[in-house]
Amino acid sequence: MEKILSEIRFAILTISDRSARGEREDASGPALKQAVEQYGGKVFLQKIVADEQRAIEEILRDWCDTDAVDVILTTGGTGCAPRDVTPEATAAVIERPVPGIAEAIRSASLKITPHAMLSRGIAGIRKRVLVINLPGSPKGAVQSFEIALPVIPHAVQLLRENAAAELGHTSQNLIKS
Repeated sequence: MEKILSEIRFAILTISDRSARGEREDASGPALKQAVEQYGGKVFLQKIVADEQRAIEEILRDWCDTDAVDVILTTGGTGCAPRDVTPEATAAVIERPVPGIAEAIRSASLKITPHAMLSRGIAGIRKRVLVINLPGSPKGAVQSFEIALPVIPHAVQLLRENAAAELGHTSQNLIKS
């Protein structure tokens, strides 16, 4: 398997009341960590937090503002349950949305399960960090990560203002008036 994420620093935030209370082992966070590492990425930060909007916002702000990571993957809290507030917390923290990532995840996931229509996950940027909301199930989180995977390296290059991000962007690709 190609190690396409070797230069990218990841953080994984599991949002789950039961896991935060120790009533259920977190399966999604470790599954995502394994997937990130399988593609050559490294997880620098990992945490479990309850479905509390302020707590989620605080962690996301801290991780984004300290420049410790390039990509934050959240898992959980994206559905329709009353305590599912991950999208609201993420929206309060990000400075610029990246709707295409969430749209692609929902579109591809819909081919696997009709429950994808219930996902409210979003993606966006704060400072130079890409934040992506993923489902709470281990299988759904990994599948969704793999859907977003092809654009993550390029997004990180753009956020770092890396000149290599512009390779392949030639005037031939522009529409002529």
